[in-house]
Amino acid sequence: MKRIVVIGSSNTDMVVKAPRLPAAGETVLGGEFMMNAGGKGANQAVAAARYGGRVSFVARVGDDMFGRQTLAAMRGDGIDTSYVAVDRVHASGVALISVNAEGENSIVVASGANMALGRGDIDRAAGEIRAADVVLMQLEVPVAAVEYAAEIAAEAGVPVILNPAPAPAEPLGTELLSRLEVMTPNRSEAARISGVEVTDMASARRAAEAIHAMGVRNVVITLGGDGSLVYDGARFEHVEAVRVEAVDTTAAGDTFNGVLAVCMAEGRTLVEAARAAGAAAAISVTRMGVQTAAPTRAEVEAFYRKEV
Repeated sequence: MKRIVVIGSSNTDMVVKAPRLPAAGETVLGGEFMMNAGGKGANQAVAAARYGGRVSFVARVGDDMFGRQTLAAMRGDGIDTSYVAVDRVHASGVALISVNAEGENSIVVASGANMALGRGDIDRAAGEIRAADVVLMQLEVPVAAVEYAAEIAAEAGVPVILNPAPAPAEPLGTELLSRLEVMTPNRSEAARISGVEVTDMASARRAAEAIHAMGVRNVVITLGGDGSLVYDGARFEHVEAVRVEAVDTTAAGDTFNGVLAVCMAEGRTLVEAARAAGAAAAISVTRMGVQTAAPTRAEVEAFYRKEV
Protein backbone atom coordinates (compact mmCIF):
# COMPACT_ATOMS: atom_id res chain seq x y z
CA MET A 1 0.00 0.00 0.00
CA LYS A 2 1.26 3.45 -0.94
CA ARG A 3 1.65 6.01 1.83
CA ILE A 4 -0.50 9.11 1.53
CA VAL A 5 -0.30 11.97 4.01
CA VAL A 6 -3.35 14.23 3.96
CA ILE A 7 -3.00 17.55 5.77
CA GLY A 8 -6.15 19.57 6.19
CA SER A 9 -9.51 20.25 7.71
CA SER A 10 -12.03 18.19 9.59
CA ASN A 11 -15.62 19.37 9.97
CA THR A 12 -18.99 18.00 10.93
CA ASP A 13 -21.41 18.63 8.07
CA MET A 14 -25.05 19.41 8.78
CA VAL A 15 -26.94 18.88 5.54
CA VAL A 16 -30.49 19.81 4.53
CA LYS A 17 -31.87 18.74 1.16
CA ALA A 18 -34.39 21.25 -0.21
CA PRO A 19 -36.18 21.85 -3.52
CA ARG A 20 -33.92 24.81 -4.20
CA LEU A 21 -31.18 26.86 -2.58
CA PRO A 22 -32.44 29.96 -0.71
CA ALA A 23 -31.79 33.48 -1.91
CA ALA A 24 -30.49 36.08 0.54
CA GLY A 25 -33.01 36.59 3.36
CA GLU A 26 -35.21 33.72 2.18
CA THR A 27 -36.35 30.66 4.12
CA VAL A 28 -36.90 27.48 2.14
CA LEU A 29 -38.58 24.52 3.82
CA GLY A 30 -36.42 21.48 3.29
CA GLY A 31 -36.78 17.76 3.59
CA GLU A 32 -34.18 15.28 4.71
CA PHE A 33 -31.58 16.28 7.32
CA MET A 34 -28.26 14.50 7.81
CA MET A 35 -25.25 15.07 10.02
CA ASN A 36 -22.03 13.66 8.63
CA ALA A 37 -18.30 13.77 9.17
CA GLY A 38 -16.78 16.15 6.62
CA GLY A 39 -14.12 18.78 5.96
CA LYS A 40 -12.10 18.78 2.76
CA GLY A 41 -9.04 17.22 4.37
CA ALA A 42 -10.96 14.47 6.13
CA ASN A 43 -13.06 13.79 3.03
CA GLN A 44 -9.95 13.38 0.90
CA ALA A 45 -8.33 11.15 3.50
CA VAL A 46 -11.36 8.85 3.53
CA ALA A 47 -11.52 8.75 -0.28
CA ALA A 48 -7.83 7.85 -0.48
CA ALA A 49 -8.19 5.15 2.19
CA ARG A 50 -11.24 3.61 0.52
CA TYR A 51 -9.31 3.47 -2.75
CA GLY A 52 -6.50 1.55 -1.10
CA GLY A 53 -4.03 4.11 0.19
CA ARG A 54 -2.27 3.82 3.54
CA VAL A 55 -3.40 7.18 4.86
CA SER A 56 -2.13 9.34 7.71
CA PHE A 57 -4.18 12.42 8.53
CA VAL A 58 -2.68 15.62 9.99
CA ALA A 59 -5.32 17.94 11.47
CA ARG A 60 -6.90 19.45 14.58
CA VAL A 61 -10.31 18.71 16.10
CA GLY A 62 -12.04 20.11 19.17
CA ASP A 63 -12.33 18.34 22.49
CA ASP A 64 -16.01 17.76 21.88
CA MET A 65 -18.57 15.28 20.59
CA PHE A 66 -17.91 16.19 16.96
CA GLY A 67 -14.16 15.66 17.30
CA ARG A 68 -14.57 12.29 19.01
CA GLN A 69 -17.05 11.10 16.39
CA THR A 70 -14.71 12.17 13.61
CA LEU A 71 -11.74 10.29 15.03
CA ALA A 72 -13.78 7.13 15.55
CA ALA A 73 -15.12 7.23 12.00
CA MET A 74 -11.70 7.78 10.46
CA ARG A 75 -10.18 4.93 12.44
CA GLY A 76 -13.02 2.77 11.15
CA ASP A 77 -11.75 3.49 7.63
CA GLY A 78 -8.24 2.44 8.64
CA ILE A 79 -6.81 5.97 8.70
CA ASP A 80 -3.90 6.72 11.02
CA THR A 81 -5.08 9.55 13.30
CA SER A 82 -1.89 9.73 15.38
CA TYR A 83 -1.22 13.22 14.00
CA VAL A 84 -4.69 14.62 14.69
CA ALA A 85 -4.38 16.97 17.66
CA VAL A 86 -7.28 17.40 20.08
CA ASP A 87 -7.64 21.15 20.65
CA ARG A 88 -8.94 22.08 24.10
CA VAL A 89 -9.39 25.76 23.18
CA HIS A 90 -11.19 25.70 19.85
CA ALA A 91 -14.32 23.78 18.90
CA SER A 92 -14.37 21.30 16.03
CA GLY A 93 -15.15 22.76 12.62
CA VAL A 94 -18.76 22.77 11.45
CA ALA A 95 -20.22 23.17 7.93
CA LEU A 96 -23.84 24.04 7.14
CA ILE A 97 -24.78 22.63 3.73
CA SER A 98 -27.90 23.09 1.63
CA VAL A 99 -28.47 20.74 -1.33
CA ASN A 100 -31.09 21.37 -4.03
CA ALA A 101 -33.08 18.89 -6.11
CA GLU A 102 -30.38 18.88 -8.82
CA GLY A 103 -27.66 17.99 -6.33
CA GLU A 104 -26.04 21.44 -6.31
CA ASN A 105 -24.99 22.82 -2.94
CA SER A 106 -24.10 25.92 -0.95
CA ILE A 107 -21.85 25.70 2.10
CA VAL A 108 -20.99 27.93 5.07
CA VAL A 109 -18.12 26.81 7.35
CA ALA A 110 -17.22 27.70 10.94
CA SER A 111 -13.58 26.59 10.89
CA GLY A 112 -12.91 26.28 14.64
CA ALA A 113 -9.85 24.14 15.43
CA ASN A 114 -8.93 23.85 11.75
CA MET A 115 -7.54 27.39 11.74
CA ALA A 116 -5.27 26.60 14.68
CA LEU A 117 -3.26 24.07 12.67
CA GLY A 118 0.34 25.28 12.78
CA ARG A 119 4.03 24.48 12.48
CA GLY A 120 4.01 22.38 15.64
CA ASP A 121 1.40 20.06 14.15
CA ILE A 122 3.43 19.76 10.96
CA ASP A 123 6.65 19.16 12.90
CA ARG A 124 5.06 16.25 14.77
CA ALA A 125 4.21 14.64 11.42
CA ALA A 126 7.46 15.59 9.65
CA GLY A 127 8.82 12.03 9.61
CA GLU A 128 5.58 10.74 8.12
CA ILE A 129 5.61 13.51 5.50
CA ARG A 130 9.18 12.67 4.46
CA ALA A 131 8.32 8.97 4.16
CA ALA A 132 5.15 9.53 2.14
CA ASP A 133 4.63 8.67 -1.50
CA VAL A 134 2.32 11.68 -1.94
CA VAL A 135 1.25 14.60 0.28
CA LEU A 136 -2.22 16.01 -0.35
CA MET A 137 -3.43 19.38 1.03
CA GLN A 138 -6.21 21.95 0.70
CA LEU A 139 -6.84 25.51 1.95
CA GLU A 140 -9.34 25.07 4.81
CA VAL A 141 -6.38 25.39 7.19
CA PRO A 142 -3.86 28.26 7.50
CA VAL A 143 -1.77 28.80 4.38
CA ALA A 144 1.35 29.05 6.56
CA ALA A 145 0.89 25.42 7.63
CA VAL A 146 0.42 24.36 4.01
CA GLU A 147 3.57 26.22 2.97
CA TYR A 148 5.62 24.66 5.75
CA ALA A 149 4.42 21.14 4.97
CA ALA A 150 5.14 21.66 1.26
CA GLU A 151 8.67 22.77 2.15
CA ILE A 152 9.32 19.61 4.17
CA ALA A 153 7.84 17.38 1.48
CA ALA A 154 9.71 19.06 -1.38
CA GLU A 155 13.06 18.82 0.43
CA ALA A 156 12.45 15.07 0.78
CA GLY A 157 11.44 14.70 -2.87
CA VAL A 158 7.82 13.85 -2.02
CA PRO A 159 5.24 14.97 -4.62
CA VAL A 160 2.73 17.51 -3.30
CA ILE A 161 -0.83 17.90 -4.54
CA LEU A 162 -2.66 21.10 -3.58
CA ASN A 163 -6.39 21.32 -3.98
CA PRO A 164 -6.76 25.14 -3.68
CA ALA A 165 -10.18 25.00 -2.06
CA PRO A 166 -11.65 27.24 -0.97
CA ALA A 167 -10.21 29.66 -3.49
CA PRO A 168 -7.49 31.74 -1.80
CA ALA A 169 -8.34 35.32 -0.92
CA GLU A 170 -4.72 36.36 -1.47
CA PRO A 171 -2.28 35.17 -4.17
CA LEU A 172 -0.38 32.03 -3.23
CA GLY A 173 3.36 32.50 -2.72
CA THR A 174 5.80 31.64 -5.46
CA GLU A 175 7.77 29.28 -3.19
CA LEU A 176 4.65 27.24 -2.44
CA LEU A 177 3.65 27.13 -6.10
CA SER A 178 7.11 25.98 -7.17
CA ARG A 179 6.91 23.05 -4.73
CA LEU A 180 3.67 21.67 -6.13
CA GLU A 181 3.69 18.62 -8.35
CA VAL A 182 -0.01 19.10 -9.09
CA MET A 183 -2.64 21.75 -8.44
CA THR A 184 -6.29 20.71 -8.77
CA PRO A 185 -8.58 23.76 -8.90
CA ASN A 186 -12.18 23.71 -10.04
CA ARG A 187 -13.51 26.36 -12.44
CA SER A 188 -13.93 29.15 -9.88
CA GLU A 189 -10.66 28.39 -8.10
CA ALA A 190 -8.78 28.32 -11.41
CA ALA A 191 -10.30 31.68 -12.30
CA ARG A 192 -9.33 33.22 -8.94
CA ILE A 193 -5.74 31.98 -9.17
CA SER A 194 -5.12 32.58 -12.87
CA GLY A 195 -7.25 35.67 -13.51
CA VAL A 196 -8.90 33.84 -16.43
CA GLU A 197 -12.65 33.26 -16.20
CA VAL A 198 -13.26 29.60 -17.01
CA THR A 199 -16.39 29.29 -19.15
CA ASP A 200 -15.39 26.69 -21.76
CA MET A 201 -12.53 24.39 -22.70
CA ALA A 202 -10.55 27.14 -24.43
CA SER A 203 -10.62 29.37 -21.34
CA ALA A 204 -9.80 26.38 -19.13
CA ARG A 205 -6.68 25.85 -21.22
CA ARG A 206 -5.67 29.49 -20.81
CA ALA A 207 -6.18 29.25 -17.06
CA ALA A 208 -4.10 26.07 -16.87
CA GLU A 209 -1.30 27.71 -18.84
CA ALA A 210 -1.34 30.72 -16.53
CA ILE A 211 -1.15 28.54 -13.40
CA HIS A 212 1.66 26.48 -14.90
CA ALA A 213 3.54 29.68 -15.67
CA MET A 214 3.40 30.54 -11.96
CA GLY A 215 5.62 27.54 -11.25
CA VAL A 216 3.17 24.64 -10.78
CA ARG A 217 4.43 21.62 -12.71
CA ASN A 218 1.07 20.02 -13.52
CA VAL A 219 -2.46 21.41 -13.46
CA VAL A 220 -5.69 19.43 -13.33
CA ILE A 221 -8.78 21.63 -13.59
CA THR A 222 -11.92 19.80 -12.51
CA LEU A 223 -14.94 20.73 -14.60
CA GLY A 224 -17.83 18.89 -12.95
CA GLY A 225 -20.02 17.29 -15.57
CA ASP A 226 -17.47 18.22 -18.25
CA GLY A 227 -14.76 16.04 -16.70
CA SER A 228 -11.28 17.45 -16.14
CA LEU A 229 -8.47 19.11 -18.06
CA VAL A 230 -4.92 17.86 -17.50
CA TYR A 231 -1.95 20.07 -18.45
CA ASP A 232 1.70 19.15 -17.93
CA GLY A 233 3.25 22.20 -19.55
CA ALA A 234 3.61 20.46 -22.89
CA ARG A 235 0.18 19.14 -23.80
CA PHE A 236 -3.46 19.22 -22.79
CA GLU A 237 -5.65 16.18 -22.25
CA HIS A 238 -9.41 16.42 -21.73
CA VAL A 239 -10.66 13.57 -19.56
CA GLU A 240 -14.38 13.25 -20.21
CA ALA A 241 -16.83 12.76 -17.36
CA VAL A 242 -18.92 9.66 -16.95
CA ARG A 243 -22.59 10.59 -17.24
CA VAL A 244 -24.62 9.83 -14.11
CA GLU A 245 -27.72 11.21 -12.43
CA ALA A 246 -26.42 13.37 -9.58
CA VAL A 247 -28.28 13.57 -6.29
CA ASP A 248 -25.60 15.34 -4.21
CA THR A 249 -22.38 16.88 -5.55
CA THR A 250 -21.03 17.72 -2.09
CA ALA A 251 -17.40 16.57 -1.78
CA ALA A 252 -17.21 15.15 -5.30
CA GLY A 253 -14.02 17.16 -5.71
CA ASP A 254 -12.65 15.71 -2.49
CA THR A 255 -13.29 12.18 -3.72
CA PHE A 256 -11.53 13.10 -6.96
CA ASN A 257 -8.46 14.40 -5.10
CA GLY A 258 -8.18 11.46 -2.72
CA VAL A 259 -8.26 8.93 -5.53
CA LEU A 260 -5.94 11.03 -7.69
CA ALA A 261 -3.35 10.98 -4.88
CA VAL A 262 -3.42 7.20 -4.58
CA CYS A 263 -3.18 6.70 -8.34
CA MET A 264 -0.21 9.08 -8.56
CA ALA A 265 1.49 7.28 -5.68
CA GLU A 266 1.05 4.02 -7.58
CA GLY A 267 2.89 5.47 -10.56
CA ARG A 268 0.00 5.95 -12.95
CA THR A 269 0.19 8.80 -15.44
CA LEU A 270 -1.69 11.94 -14.49
CA VAL A 271 -4.26 11.30 -17.22
CA GLU A 272 -4.84 7.75 -15.97
CA ALA A 273 -5.12 9.07 -12.43
CA ALA A 274 -7.62 11.73 -13.48
CA ARG A 275 -9.70 9.12 -15.28
CA ALA A 276 -9.93 6.89 -12.20
CA ALA A 277 -10.55 9.90 -9.96
CA GLY A 278 -13.33 11.07 -12.25
CA ALA A 279 -15.01 7.67 -12.10
CA ALA A 280 -14.86 7.70 -8.29
CA ALA A 281 -16.31 11.22 -8.20
CA ALA A 282 -19.11 10.13 -10.56
CA ILE A 283 -20.07 7.35 -8.18
CA SER A 284 -20.01 9.72 -5.21
CA VAL A 285 -22.52 12.18 -6.70
CA THR A 286 -25.11 9.42 -7.09
CA ARG A 287 -25.24 9.13 -3.27
CA MET A 288 -26.35 11.48 -0.53
CA GLY A 289 -23.75 12.28 2.07
CA VAL A 290 -20.10 13.19 2.12
CA GLN A 291 -17.60 10.62 3.36
CA THR A 292 -20.29 7.94 3.17
CA ALA A 293 -20.54 8.63 -0.58
CA ALA A 294 -16.86 7.89 -1.30
CA PRO A 295 -16.59 4.55 -3.14
CA THR A 296 -14.24 1.68 -2.49
CA ARG A 297 -11.67 0.64 -5.07
CA ALA A 298 -13.75 -2.44 -5.89
CA GLU A 299 -16.76 -0.22 -6.61
CA VAL A 300 -14.72 2.02 -8.92
CA GLU A 301 -13.33 -0.97 -10.81
CA ALA A 302 -16.80 -2.48 -11.16
CA PHE A 303 -18.06 0.87 -12.42
CA TYR A 304 -15.28 0.90 -15.03
CA ARG A 305 -16.24 -2.56 -16.26
CA LYS A 306 -19.87 -1.52 -16.54
CA GLU A 307 -18.99 1.60 -18.54
CA VAL A 308 -16.66 -0.32 -20.86
